[in-house]
Amino acid sequence: MVARIVDGVLSEEPSTAPLAEPAGKPEQSSPEGAAVAIGADHGGFPMKERLGFRLREQGHDVLDCGTDSSKSVDYPDFAHAVASAVSTGRAQWGIIVDGAGIGSSMVANKVPGVRAALCYDLSSARNSREHNLANVLTLGAGLIGESLAWQIVQEWLNTPWGGDRHARRVEKIMEIERRYLKA
Repeated sequence: MVARIVDGVLSEEPSTAPLAEPAGKPEQSSPEGAAVAIGADHGGFPMKERLGFRLREQGHDVLDCGTDSSKSVDYPDFAHAVASAVSTGRAQWGIIVDGAGIGSSMVANKVPGVRAALCYDLSSARNSREHNLANVLTLGAGLIGESLAWQIVQEWLNTPWGGDRHARRVEKIMEIERRYLKA
């Protein structure tokens, strides 16, 4: 299944359609049962498996975008699969785990409609949701432990969008994206 998800993403034509604005008020937090796409490279595989298990325990529908082992793979393939799932609406949120979280964040932020944030503590997780309306979380398995990673995921999913003054700034982010999509 993982190979089909990644192969399907890699064969998709990039969309140049304008982004749809979030309808109404953005979700305040992660309701039980909300779809979460999760993916990792080989370095993040063990952590992805444990996070996915815990998310399912909490009642989330988890879309596993791979990888399915610790065999060496290229993180951009799996980061793109997760970001695409969020961008197309197959998942409301995405979580990507690689060695440092940096590369996957860079990849995910290339996908229209994605606002990926590398979070390494509870404060950055809270800020990325409250201030930036992040819809993809990236984590560095080589930099944080499993317990902290789970706390970050919980904080990130449960932090409500702040709206108000932050909405203007997120709209500016999206406007910059739309400018480049027109080219």
